[in-house]
Amino acid sequence: MPKIRFHKLAAIAVLIGFAAWMGTGEFSSVGSAADKSATTDKSVTTDKQAGAAKPEAAKPNTAEAEPKAAPRTVAVVTPPRKTFARAIRISGLTEADKRAVLATRVNGVIDKLPVKQGDHVKTGDLVLMLAAEEKISMVDNAKQLVVQRKAELDAAERLAKTGNLPKLQLDTARSNLTQAQSQLETAQAELDRNEVKAPFDGVIDRIPVELGSSVMQGGEVATVLKLDPVIARGEISERDLRYVKIGDEADVRLVNDQKVTGTVRYISRDASAQTRTFRVEVAIPNGDGSIPAGMTAEITLSAEPTNAVMLPRSVVTLGDKGDLGIRAVGKDNKVAFFPIDLVDDTPHGLVLGGIPEDARIIVAGQELVKEGDLVKPVEADQATINKLIGEATAGTQ
Repeated sequence: MPKIRFHKLAAIAVLIGFAAWMGTGEFSSVGSAADKSATTDKSVTTDKQAGAAKPEAAKPNTAEAEPKAAPRTVAVVTPPRKTFARAIRISGLTEADKRAVLATRVNGVIDKLPVKQGDHVKTGDLVLMLAAEEKISMVDNAKQLVVQRKAELDAAERLAKTGNLPKLQLDTARSNLTQAQSQLETAQAELDRNEVKAPFDGVIDRIPVELGSSVMQGGEVATVLKLDPVIARGEISERDLRYVKIGDEADVRLVNDQKVTGTVRYISRDASAQTRTFRVEVAIPNGDGSIPAGMTAEITLSAEPTNAVMLPRSVVTLGDKGDLGIRAVGKDNKVAFFPIDLVDDTPHGLVLGGIPEDARIIVAGQELVKEGDLVKPVEADQATINKLIGEATAGTQ
């Protein structure tokens, strides 16, 4: 029997030992021991945290223990309410009620120019006439022919009454007179084409030609303006359109500080595509022609009266949403915010609508409080009110 080598014997011994250890089952207690150890460690940690939490829970809440701050004191007023008319101010300019650029209907040389720039003319007045000797001669000949044909007709009618003229010759005489009258009308129409007359009452604003100069057909020879009434034209926003109607009175202040009154005569129903505004025209009496066209003007329109209060500009503030308004104190002494409707801006202050009648408006300290704050309201003294009025007046200077 061959001898067994040493390394083989060692391997057999290790295998027998490993089989014996597996048979005992001791390897399963390693994980169990670890789990027990982890469970024990967790229990200890939890107990420590609980022990640490107990002193913290036992500490008193210092924030709750502190006393609440006293309400802030604010000055309030209850302003009187009045009826105000909303003022709508728009910028514009003056323009002529009518404007006509006169032009010639035929070619020719200017033979008559009886007017000059700045002259007042009536409807049908001669402004310019082109040389027309041949046409004048044709008119004179046509007039003479009409006289002749009329005399022939009178003679034919007398003969026809006595029975010495056939009816056919009488009809021929009548036809000849009618033809002569038609020729006169045609000759007169040709002559009239050489004349340029005023289409309406107005003033000659511009004459770009001179006596004796030659003009082409359709050439501009004069500009006529009708300045009574003169028109103040402006653009009103779509928001204010509902406040204005035709026939309303309007105040107009010109750039030279002249103040006049007119009447709204036209409101466009088609908004401008670029500005979304509507054209408004105010007719202003201008019998003396003192108001020219093209002058800058400020048009003030008055809307229907509304109930409002007057307050200084310093009282107006911004709300949480960024809208303009005022802060007031309610019956529970809490701050409330009311958006405003600007009715007018006067030298004495702002006229504001949309404010409840029983509101006590904060005039001092409104920037230091916010909606819902509890405050201590006190009536503003006369010195504070005078100061606010002074600020409102100074703000317009």
